[in-house]
Amino acid sequence: MKAIVALTINGDRHEVAVPEHWTLLEALRYGLGLTGSKQGCDKGDCGACTVLLDDVPVLACITPVWEAEGGHVTTVEGLAGPGALSPLQQAFAETGAAQCGFCTPGILMSAHALLLRDPAPTRDAIKDALAGNLCRCTGYTKILDAVELAAQRLKAVELQERSGGADERKSGGDAASSGSVGASPTVPATAGVRADTLASAGSAGEWPDANGHVHANAAGPTPTDAHADATAPGRTEFIRSSAPPLFRSEG
Repeated sequence: MKAIVALTINGDRHEVAVPEHWTLLEALRYGLGLTGSKQGCDKGDCGACTVLLDDVPVLACITPVWEAEGGHVTTVEGLAGPGALSPLQQAFAETGAAQCGFCTPGILMSAHALLLRDPAPTRDAIKDALAGNLCRCTGYTKILDAVELAAQRLKAVELQERSGGADERKSGGDAASSGSVGASPTVPATAGVRADTLASAGSAGEWPDANGHVHANAAGPTPTDAHADATAPGRTEFIRSSAPPLFRSEG
């Protein structure tokens, strides 16, 4: 007997009719055609079927499909961006951590979950995170090297973004402090002041602060009053879309 199950996979919502006894892996592979997650031992031993359920790695071959309803499932197809590998996938390609490729999707998902909760894992932490994933080809050393390389690159991107945000805040502060003070004050252009609020500041004794509040001050704004809002730098996130063929084997 079949029933409709609603699943959110890689950010997209799907409703699919599946037999009630199916596992999450069967729904992914045979119900939705997402064959990146591999069907290996079918008893939770090899880790080739690993996917993330609410960012926690689970063995899809022994997870009833109904347990995924209401959660967010991430498969290997959701790691890469349009036409580009994720930093983790790129590191696997460069270090030779993917050989026959059968176990690779599950290892990628376990490693991805690790980097989400620990952006700078130790070698031992990587070993622990991948303990449930078996590989007959690589001897594991290249896999550990790949995860370490990806972590280093993600950390470098984060530091670069933080540095860029600090430069933007400094630039905004310099622009604010250079505003003239006089009978008809020039209100600094800031991200925090709405255009209609700026237009309403018509008299010399009225001026808006960076939060959009109009103040009365015959002398005009002081250098400490005329300040610019700083926009916090964003964090790198994985884009969820289809992965390139290298990490989406149809086996």
